Amino acid sequence: MREKSPMTSDEVRDEVADTLWAAGETRTACAPIRDRVADVDAAYAVQSVNTERRLKAGARLVGRKIGLTSAAVQRQLGVDRPDFGMLFADMAYGDGAPIPADRFIRPRAEAEVALVLKDDLTHGEHTVADVIRAVDFALAAIEIVDSRIAAWDIRLVDTVADNASSGAFVLGATPYSLNGRDLRLAGMVMTRNGREVSTGAGAACLGHPLNAAVWLADTMARTDHPLRAGDVVLTGALGPMADVSPGDVFDARISGLGSVRAVFT
Repeated sequence: MREKSPMTSDEVRDEVADTLWAAGETRTACAPIRDRVADVDAAYAVQSVNTERRLKAGARLVGRKIGLTSAAVQRQLGVDRPDFGMLFADMAYGDGAPIPADRFIRPRAEAEVALVLKDDLTHGEHTVADVIRAVDFALAAIEIVDSRIAAWDIRLVDTVADNASSGAFVLGATPYSLNGRDLRLAGMVMTRNGREVSTGAGAACLGHPLNAAVWLADTMARTDHPLRAGDVVLTGALGPMADVSPGDVFDARISGLGSVRAVFT
């Protein structure tokens, strides 16, 4: 009897992508995939398979998220570097609009600074000045992170392959110019049902949210999906994330950027 040939790297990539896709579709978490993914590059290849699957199904790419920029979140998840994931239009919710909690597996909320671009960022290397010129306005935001991996038992390759543990996001409704605004000093307080659950500031996000945006612009310029005018950039958590349950109401206030509310039905 002939032995079965070992799987090629592309076959492993596609199998892991299928596993994560099925977990998201059925809202049933899967086991960690890190033993099947060789390294971070292989994990991004898995992410890319499911990105292209969504695009071919008609989803609209509207931005990117930067994950793991906060030292507090890195400690929570046991990782030591940022990552990125794709944002699609069907992941976006309005300020205070109802969010069905059952679309997630085990959601968590975190407050962030969102940047909306008016120009492309496609250079090989970008400066903070490039990013400032390209930003149309900033918004307060709440990202709802979620993991297709059971019990959030993740390492870097798990979350990268899983689209940086993306779930959904809520953008504040009042845009703010960056002129005269120091995002590094922007303090954040987030409450759940009126009780404080997270605090932080812009400095928690790679030292400054614009540093995170520069990292993302450089990274995306090396992919098939560089940052374009109109894209939303979630620059990363300003403090620890908090667990979400049905019926929860989260309010995040970021100094200089107003507030945003996420309401889970």
